[in-house]
Amino acid sequence: MADNHSRLTRRTVLGGLAAGLALPALAQSDRPVRFILPNATGSGVDTIARSAQNALAKALGHPVVVDNQPGAGGIVGLQSLARSPADGSTLGIVSNNVVIFPSVMKSIPFDMPGDFTPIAVIGYTPVVLVVNAKVPARDAKEFIALLKARNGDMTYASGGNGTILHLASAMFLDEAKVSARHIPYKGVGPMINDLLGGQVDFATAALPSVQGHLKSGGLRAIGMATAQRAAAAPDIPTFVEQGLPDYVVNAWFAVIGPKKLPAADVQRVHDAMVAAFDDPEVKEAMARQGNVISVGAADKAMPFFRSELANYARLVKKAGVEVQ
Repeated sequence: MADNHSRLTRRTVLGGLAAGLALPALAQSDRPVRFILPNATGSGVDTIARSAQNALAKALGHPVVVDNQPGAGGIVGLQSLARSPADGSTLGIVSNNVVIFPSVMKSIPFDMPGDFTPIAVIGYTPVVLVVNAKVPARDAKEFIALLKARNGDMTYASGGNGTILHLASAMFLDEAKVSARHIPYKGVGPMINDLLGGQVDFATAALPSVQGHLKSGGLRAIGMATAQRAAAAPDIPTFVEQGLPDYVVNAWFAVIGPKKLPAADVQRVHDAMVAAFDDPEVKEAMARQGNVISVGAADKAMPFFRSELANYARLVKKAGVEVQ
């Protein structure tokens, strides 16, 4: 995370009142559109949202507020969004975590996806397994051999119990037939800090959140959890290439709103997303970060969420992730 990024306040307002696709409830107002992120600053979703913030303000015709509300792996922010009025003034940008929670938690304070309106799947972020610089392994073969030799004593970090990064590491351990101890953190930022400091041995992470540390040598990549190599990091081999053909994880991200968001608002927000992520500066930022952008149709969003709920229920059971 860049130094100036770390100085951002919890709520940052950018963008002006450029002509664009104004939401009906806001059309005659300077009222900002608030995007709740159930993630800490420095996470993959946070990086994406802030990169697109100016373009979103232009497309929506209103200032855009990025409101980070981390906590309980994302439950805090999602609960806040579920309680927000369905008037187009409050939206959310979320990751796979939202469809994993029902499978890894005994109870959650909302129905997923019933208490929300999925608007569009925007794309996905490549996931990479990284180790701290002290870990003496440079590829999957060496790392798996080390995990076997340590016999469960190595540790892995995540941004919280039941998050996609927790599940991605658990899936790796299951595929490799090895074990390690899970250390959950309250967000990706603290996780990466302790990983850099050597307090934990490894983690899976969204590529944008660790790219700088890979370049500086603070962290080392063992492999990409994608089906193909990431364009932003072509030198990192996939785990498929390294002998784990079934280990493929994509960290997708999507925009959602509170339940019963009117159809007209859904379409206008969707169209604003298409415009914002087609902005040349945003496209360049997404490519640099390694994100793969393909804004899906609005009417495909809810079926996608329901399909992913079933998919992750199966993966959680297979990986043996403990229900909290």
